[in-house]
Amino acid sequence: MRLLIVDDVAAVREALRLLLSEEPGIEVVGEAADGAEALARAAALQPDLVLLDLEMPRLGGLAAIPRLRAQPHPPQIVAMSMYGADEARALALAAGASTFVEKGATLQEVVAALRAALPPNPG
Repeated sequence: MRLLIVDDVAAVREALRLLLSEEPGIEVVGEAADGAEALARAAALQPDLVLLDLEMPRLGGLAAIPRLRAQPHPPQIVAMSMYGADEARALALAAGASTFVEKGATLQEVVAALRAALPPNPG
């Protein structure tokens, strides 16, 4: 799966990239610091998945989700947040995210959420 990581904190993006790049079947193809950058990167890179923080300056994740889903090659979206997980989950799913994971989740939980967001390959 081709993955785009979107978070406004550079250290979070770097840590996720390093950890997720070691997982079988996951190729981190890019990073973005906010929703506006995510839209441009997703259009250029055409990832299968976007791991998207909901709270970011400029264009937040909630606003970016429907725009990402409206792209010609829409990625699946795994939303993440550290604030108000139940409310954030409901808002993200209503906006069009495939699933949600808390920022405090373990690596295994993040990987499971990413894998669950992609439909199985036919055949």
